[in-house]
Amino acid sequence: MTEQLQRLLAIMARLRDPAEGCEWDVAQTFASIAPYTIEEAYEVADAIERGDMDELRGELGDLLLQVVFHARMAEEAGSFAFEDVARAIADKMERRHPHIFGGDDEGGAGQWEALKAAERERLGAQSAMDGVARALPALLRAEKLQKRAARDGFDWPDPSGSAAKVLEEMDELADAPAEMRMEEAGDLLFAAANLVRAYGVAPEEALRAANDKFARRYRMMEQLAQGRFAELDLDAQEQLWQRAKQAER
Repeated sequence: MTEQLQRLLAIMARLRDPAEGCEWDVAQTFASIAPYTIEEAYEVADAIERGDMDELRGELGDLLLQVVFHARMAEEAGSFAFEDVARAIADKMERRHPHIFGGDDEGGAGQWEALKAAERERLGAQSAMDGVARALPALLRAEKLQKRAARDGFDWPDPSGSAAKVLEEMDELADAPAEMRMEEAGDLLFAAANLVRAYGVAPEEALRAANDKFARRYRMMEQLAQGRFAELDLDAQEQLWQRAKQAER
């Protein structure tokens, strides 16, 4: 292990020391730290999207700290240590790349998925749906569930089927009583994710881009309104929206 990684492990051990450590760090559990782990992963993705390499370095360090934190708590519980985590992922990567590490000339995405499926089965998975983490963002999880189903042939042959399903779900939401709106809204969003996926677009990435575009145009409308945007009626606001769109083009 490198000197700096050893140093980081030692720092975490000290922070978690019941007698001389940090009160906050000692009090944490896997469950209390999990939200920070997810947050740090998103901050890594944000730094990558903005192309900020200096910030990416820092954010990767924050994410690594999360791995070290979880591993330290597991070691204290007698379950596993950081070295076991590193060994497990190294073993997995070699196992999933036999064409690189095992002398097998066959490779590619098909083999990767087959090896992953074999691993899930070996770990006791009984359904193609097993192993898709519930903690994933809902849109990303929808895409992963749909891809799993598609590998078994449960998918529309072309986007027209997905498009018809979106229209069907829109009608069902419009007609739904209040107590059913949550379920029908979920069905509509799931169908929309499936339609986007049918066009070869990642739904999570598409919505992230749309969010950024909306926020960017809204800020432009606020600037055009010179601080009076909220005082305008909807027609005037729509005119500013069209001006913001035109300015982007």
